[in-house]
Amino acid sequence: MLSLHVAFVALLVGVEAFFTGLAVLNVRYGERAVAESSTWVEEELGVEDTDRLSAYHRLRTGFGLLASWIGLLILFLVLYSGLFADAVALVDGLGTGALIEGVGFFVAGAVVLAVYDVPFDLFDAFVIEELFDFNEQSVRLWLRDTLLSLALSVVIVAAVATGLLWIVLNVSQWWLAGVGLVAALTIVMNVLLPRVIMPLFYDFERLDAGELREAVEDVFDRAGFECEQIYEMNASSRSSKSNAFFAGFGRTKRVVLFDTLIESMEIPEIQAVLAHELAHWKKGHVWKRIGSTVLQAAVVLFALQVLVAPDFLVDTAWLYDMFGVPRTPYAGLVLATFWVQPIYRLTAPIRLKLSLAHEREADAFAAEVMGDPEPQASALAKLADENLANPFPHPWYEAFHYDHPPIPERIRTLRERDGGGAGSVDAAAGTGS
Repeated sequence: MLSLHVAFVALLVGVEAFFTGLAVLNVRYGERAVAESSTWVEEELGVEDTDRLSAYHRLRTGFGLLASWIGLLILFLVLYSGLFADAVALVDGLGTGALIEGVGFFVAGAVVLAVYDVPFDLFDAFVIEELFDFNEQSVRLWLRDTLLSLALSVVIVAAVATGLLWIVLNVSQWWLAGVGLVAALTIVMNVLLPRVIMPLFYDFERLDAGELREAVEDVFDRAGFECEQIYEMNASSRSSKSNAFFAGFGRTKRVVLFDTLIESMEIPEIQAVLAHELAHWKKGHVWKRIGSTVLQAAVVLFALQVLVAPDFLVDTAWLYDMFGVPRTPYAGLVLATFWVQPIYRLTAPIRLKLSLAHEREADAFAAEVMGDPEPQASALAKLADENLANPFPHPWYEAFHYDHPPIPERIRTLRERDGGGAGSVDAAAGTGS
């Protein structure tokens, strides 16, 4: 049993240390690259204060690492103090049945995690984001959003836990049935998120007839795409950062522009951003990503069943005995997740390859639809400036974290496709290597 504890601690600490090392390496690499390419960053991305960009990156990284290590320490305390085992024993002793007990256990866990996140969220919003002039929300609005998010989490966790636990309790090969549940949930959330969930937090107004509406419809026509539901979202009520997105299927499709995006970009740039997002539908990326999500879920669920079900492939009673936990399916799922999640993190480079390929294809589609790569390149530069995105991630960090290529690479690729050459961006993108 001692060897299992050593392996467990080594796995979690080792993976966390690995990602900590990547983060530190990334900060140093990015600061050096930005300093050496400050002229390009200022001229191409419009970043007037490169020290501010580096400071934002450094502070966010440091805070994220601190939060991760605190979370890991608390996890070990909960497990090795017996608190987790006591909580499971308490729920298991209610005598209401594994399904009801499990749903209650997961809902209670969601509430505990939400409360735990409160001080970190507060610091992030009202210290880091406030310090760099991104935060636009009041404490009252933040509190409203937090309580509303908690209520939604309870509803969603209860629904998902009910479905998953029923499958676990009633289906022998439950990992296969669980894959169907994940597929259904992914599709449903794609529809509900922009139509039901996000309107609880933001105001959505239909884009009225005018120059911008005509420009949006024009880029749709050029791309052979139809969508009547075009909305502006008041993202500025929370943050000054900008973006745009498509969501939904068939008649539920919806185009959403952040008001911050509309305010900060010229119409050709907005068209290019929309053309990029539109490519994810035209090229079938949305369904491919859903397929990828389902495939990943299949692997994870299979691993969970191997660990949770003692009579599935191997005897895994040790999973429960390690921490003296009653052999209930909901406790087993939690304990198994502690083993699977670190390994899942290490597979990120494989999982991100599809997304990276899709983003490159979407950039090329946007340039083709616009007939000119410059609107897309200009939009990318403005997004990098407004969001203080790190333009030069370390290649190793990029491999484990980035689902979009770095902006200098994207700008270079766009201009090379047009035959215009990459100019100074070539040197910038290779700095520090």
